[in-house]
Amino acid sequence: MRSDRRIDFSRKPVLNGGLVTLRPVTLADVPLLHAALADVELSVLAGAIRTRAEGEQQRWTVAELEEIYARWGASHDRIVWVIVDNSSGHVVGESVLNRLDLHNRSCEFRIWMSEVRDKGLGTEATRLTMSHAFDDQGLNRVELEVYDFNPRARHVYDKIGFVHEGRRRQALLFEGQWVDAHVMAILASDWYENSDQTYLRPQ
Repeated sequence: MRSDRRIDFSRKPVLNGGLVTLRPVTLADVPLLHAALADVELSVLAGAIRTRAEGEQQRWTVAELEEIYARWGASHDRIVWVIVDNSSGHVVGESVLNRLDLHNRSCEFRIWMSEVRDKGLGTEATRLTMSHAFDDQGLNRVELEVYDFNPRARHVYDKIGFVHEGRRRQALLFEGQWVDAHVMAILASDWYENSDQTYLRPQ
């Protein structure tokens, strides 16, 4: 753990990778995010809806999202980045560190991407986010939850170095069926032991 660094989520830097760039959300991004969030599959995988039919309805207006992202942008307990596909320049998703626990040097992580799959963008976005969490912020633990019907995401988390810590049985009721949630976490020691991260470590 890099205890020499003071954890400060008011620092929201741009993170540059080969495939993607992560940058703080701007007002101009909100209509793009609003359109992307209309992807029903995103809402299903996030456990944000109870039926697919429910996902056909817009949950927020652009104005409401502008207020939400403005509040998050000024927050000291979360960092919200848009994920930009470097090959097209398009905003394709969002990566978030939130629920910061300063005393325990930990936080939660979530990520979503719309329509761009199997190109490695999500894997690199996750690595960039974890590099910031451990290398730049000096956190000790980042955790997440992933639902049983999202094995694609769990595969990415396994590859990065997240460890399965437990199962929340029947955590979600979706279309009349109970779905388990998996609790996963990565520690600073896990991150630095994973040789795949070396290209992101500070020189």
